[in-house]
Amino acid sequence: MSVLAVSMSPRAEARRGWWVAGLLLLVLAVLFAAQPAQAQAQARGLPDFTDLVDQVGPSVVNIRTLEKVSARSAEEGVDEEMLEFFRRFGLPVPPNVPRQGPRSGRPQPEEQPRGVGSGFILSADGFIMTNAHVVDGADEVLVTLPDKREFKARIVGADKRTDVAVVKIEATGLPAVKIGDVGRLKVGEWVMAIGSPFGLENTVTAGIVSAKQRDTGDYLPLIQTDVAINPGNSGGPLINLRGEVVGINSQIYSRSGGYMGIAFAIPIDEAMRVSEQLRSSGRVTRGRIGVQIDQVTKEVAEAIGLGKPQGALVRGVEAGAPAEKAGVEAGDIIIRLDGKAIEKSTDLPRMVGSIKPGTRSTLTVFRRGATKDLTVTIGEFEPEKPVARKAQEEKPRTAAASALGLTVIDLTEAQKKDLKLKGGVRVESAVEAAARAGLREGDVILALANVEVGSVREFEALLGKLDKGKPVHVLFRRGEWAQYAVIRPQR
Repeated sequence: MSVLAVSMSPRAEARRGWWVAGLLLLVLAVLFAAQPAQAQAQARGLPDFTDLVDQVGPSVVNIRTLEKVSARSAEEGVDEEMLEFFRRFGLPVPPNVPRQGPRSGRPQPEEQPRGVGSGFILSADGFIMTNAHVVDGADEVLVTLPDKREFKARIVGADKRTDVAVVKIEATGLPAVKIGDVGRLKVGEWVMAIGSPFGLENTVTAGIVSAKQRDTGDYLPLIQTDVAINPGNSGGPLINLRGEVVGINSQIYSRSGGYMGIAFAIPIDEAMRVSEQLRSSGRVTRGRIGVQIDQVTKEVAEAIGLGKPQGALVRGVEAGAPAEKAGVEAGDIIIRLDGKAIEKSTDLPRMVGSIKPGTRSTLTVFRRGATKDLTVTIGEFEPEKPVARKAQEEKPRTAAASALGLTVIDLTEAQKKDLKLKGGVRVESAVEAAARAGLREGDVILALANVEVGSVREFEALLGKLDKGKPVHVLFRRGEWAQYAVIRPQR
């Protein structure tokens, strides 16, 4: 058997080598050319907000509020302790905050800047939506449009429970926003905010929807985003990629007073329902049935045969309330209202509140292993002002507390355990200066002038040492969130 050996000439081998090298270079060129194309494709997938800014920007306004104060208090301004408060918590000192100055002999009323916020145009004839806390306590509201025109605004109505307000300016032909469908909003979706953080008008920030139906202890479930929101953004719109408003930027979670990556917006569908009532009557009417409720735990649900934890556990029923007349009993678990499932206890007051008083509704309760339908006539939710006045009569305030407009009580051991707090005092009523600062009944004051407060005795002792005429800052907790307020006593 023989083997035939084939040999190539040196020239043929050289040609073959050049051919292989050329092929390799061609393959590499194709691969490198594909990378920019892939990068461009990825870039095309990212949102471009420029068209949205052009579309919605003209409808976003800056809102400034003024408050009448005496010339003496304005000239005395903010002392070093207040300036230290801004420095300590990383807050910029607003340019309109006066410093110490000479006192005049004759105090005269004058208007001083009170706050800055944002808003957006609802209709061409001048109705504007914002947050209630932006205009709360203001003696005058000024609205500046993106074209720099400025108008005095009239407060049509404000609802503190949802933090929604409507103001009106005398103008026509204004560019109104488009209202979006919150039901179509998805977690992970891109959204954009326009507002006036720290007074910087027409600032645009963007991010994604982090969560929906976030329960923060407020009346409404909120939209959570990672859009950069700061003081001054309050009342501005949260906008989807279709250029529609899906929420009102309302609050942030912060330990420093500035943005920390978590922001919350009021769903626009709920806000529109509130605004319609404010525009028609100047106030919001809500339903109530008169029950004290709690969540249903997994252990309780399994023990009573409910299956999964759902509904609202009735802890108590008010005497003479609609729920008592309907036959609701303590221990019942309300699982449906007019056929709509109640997934968690906080759903019930929101659902009842949206029903017009006087309406006959059906409550489905789980009682002793079986469900039962009860017919209830929805009552009207009334403000808690009479309770606050009664608390003031029964618990007289000290002179220092009166200057702040506060009535406080000690926390019970059960409340401390539930809130995971070692101390603090609960606000029973907040009027005058305290109300203007944003405090309200149910808040828990944790610190006063940078000093922790453990009890009413400590609170009153500390107040007695402070200058009753100077502003004082308080750290307080509302629900799960802590925040600061500056109380400025009226002179």
